[in-house]
Amino acid sequence: MAEIRLDGVTKTFDRKVRAVDDVQLTIADREFMVLLGPSGCGKTTLMRMIAGLEYPDGGRIAIGGRDVTDLPPRRRDIAMVFQSYAVFPHLTVFENIAFGLRMRKMAKAEVARKVERAAVLVQLEPYLGRYSAQLSGGQRQRVAVARAIVMEPSVLLMDEPLSNLDALLRLTFRAELKKLVAELNTTTIYVTHDQIEALSLGDRVAVMREGRVVQHGTPMAVYDRPATSFVGSFIGSPPMNFLRGRVEGQNGDLRVRLGEHALAAPAALAGHAGREVLLGIRAENIEAETTVVPDAISARTEVVEPLGSHLLLTAVVGDQRLKLQTRTDFPAAPDAPLWLRPEPDKLRWYDPETSQEIAAG
Repeated sequence: MAEIRLDGVTKTFDRKVRAVDDVQLTIADREFMVLLGPSGCGKTTLMRMIAGLEYPDGGRIAIGGRDVTDLPPRRRDIAMVFQSYAVFPHLTVFENIAFGLRMRKMAKAEVARKVERAAVLVQLEPYLGRYSAQLSGGQRQRVAVARAIVMEPSVLLMDEPLSNLDALLRLTFRAELKKLVAELNTTTIYVTHDQIEALSLGDRVAVMREGRVVQHGTPMAVYDRPATSFVGSFIGSPPMNFLRGRVEGQNGDLRVRLGEHALAAPAALAGHAGREVLLGIRAENIEAETTVVPDAISARTEVVEPLGSHLLLTAVVGDQRLKLQTRTDFPAAPDAPLWLRPEPDKLRWYDPETSQEIAAG
């Protein structure tokens, strides 16, 4: 069992910079957890504390039910893959992968067996006799991954391992990595600022901001129901749209005024009558027409971006902008009128002061 439990983990640098702030999080045995957030949000610091490369100022860390808060890395049964390849240039691929096993004084036959198995998993078996200078960037990163998994750790930690690869190679290696982790059945924590990686790789995603975990859940749960406007704006390409509106009416007849248009509002907004709220809606959840549609929001097309599989439109509603996706044959043109119909069950409502979700649908 390699369940990881973080209980109030905190880390402060220079006595004033709170890099990680009271993180409470449990990663289940054999789960693939992705820590996602912008640069400086504390995700790498949190991973380094799990690895034992940093020690928390407060809170406890347990792996497999054992308190490892004060243990050095070598006693935590973890392996780590870094952003940089960190491949020894003077060693062959075989020697690189075997390095940790040889440090453990393992028998040669056992080393060879384990290295060959790891090489098969990462598709490096034809390259075992080559040096790193003879490898591509993707192959070097595979060497780093193989060197970690050959140790058969209870926990595998990965710190942005794909960020140094070009876009096409990153796409290919991402699929290979997901398949590999599924085969390993090892508890895995993966750090990234790339929300596409997070959504495509993880069993669960923990979104971090300013040292705190602001939401965690399955990728689609986090995507569909962002707990805060920050999460909605950080996850998705394009990000979730947010429009300011004012709540009008009373229970049973609540509406949100968006310029000249008023949308029906859920009863949960009754406590915000007379106040502003944020309406959140994804680009793919907005239907568009070029002719007048009853009860639709009047808008104007500002930018048309053909993206192969669909068109991405930037539209102006009053003095606010939003993005929406349409089919490639949609008759869109800059500065042309547009009528928009958001899918009612996809609407999310947020408090502009706290950024917290207050209603859905």
